Amino acid sequence: MRIVLAGLLVLVLGGCTAAPAGTAAPGRGSAPTTVSASRQTAAEADATLASLRKVDDLPLYEMSYVGDYDELAGVPMVPTASPFGCSLFVASGGPAPVFGRNFDWDPHAAMVLHTAPPDGYAAVSVVDLSYLGVAKGDDLTTAPKTRRELLNAPLLPFDGLNERGLAVGLAADDSGRAGKNPALPTVGGVRIQRIILDRAATVDQAVELLGRYNLDFTDGPALHYLLADSSGASAVVEFVDGRMEVLRGGPPWQALTNIRLTGADEATRRADRRYETLRARLTRAGGVLTPDAALGLLRDVAQSHTRWSVTYQLDSHDVRVTTAGRWEKVHTFQLRRP
Repeated sequence: MRIVLAGLLVLVLGGCTAAPAGTAAPGRGSAPTTVSASRQTAAEADATLASLRKVDDLPLYEMSYVGDYDELAGVPMVPTASPFGCSLFVASGGPAPVFGRNFDWDPHAAMVLHTAPPDGYAAVSVVDLSYLGVAKGDDLTTAPKTRRELLNAPLLPFDGLNERGLAVGLAADDSGRAGKNPALPTVGGVRIQRIILDRAATVDQAVELLGRYNLDFTDGPALHYLLADSSGASAVVEFVDGRMEVLRGGPPWQALTNIRLTGADEATRRADRRYETLRARLTRAGGVLTPDAALGLLRDVAQSHTRWSVTYQLDSHDVRVTTAGRWEKVHTFQLRRP
């Protein structure tokens, strides 16, 4: 996980709602990456690609990344604009906190990715593969020319959980405005989640890490984040008029959709259908949900373009994923070291 602060960064940004006209957002990914993130030996790269397996016909894949990578290497982005939205929550009212998220976007391939950098925490995350040049309809099991781009997959965690029980996920906040401190390095809005998963064991540490970087949202929708850890602590982090705002949650629950929560009164929050559904259910349950109940709640706030729904159990590190609204088929994974 050696960090190279060369001036060749192409920032990875991303979100879960429409991008304003003329800006870039996660797209269908037709271009190859220009900078490799891999710090692997040839044998490690081969072992990584050999671990690739197809899980379902979204398509959803699973892969274990073997070896090291450069957290700040560049990955380009292909523009698109679509009116989408994401939903996230943490239910932390009981002894087994669960983090849930719907990722609502274009019909792209996705990957459950296992990472364990030499000087960072092991983690499991879900990646939108369109950033890596995987086009709709590509089958990576029969298209080896595209497979090498998967070695950049660690840079693109749209949500994830690490071995210390810290989870993070993002959603778009069109009103977000991050500041810029010339003394700090700059990273993109998806990339910061890689840094958090690799280095933070608690919500407090994750918030502190967010404060060490400028987040650049100029080429995509601005983002806000939900953080949670196995102690039950949680926080929403937003960027308002150049300031980083932290809204602490913790037991019994916290939720996030695509409305700015900073300064929002109860009526504003309840006017958002997905947020109100999350609030009502989590309040009624006292923030205690089984994994099945957590998936049921994600189903209630899903949209026709929900690409994946995932629950992370922060104590046991169990992961459950459904794709494209196929709720009858739940794929189970376990955080592991490649």
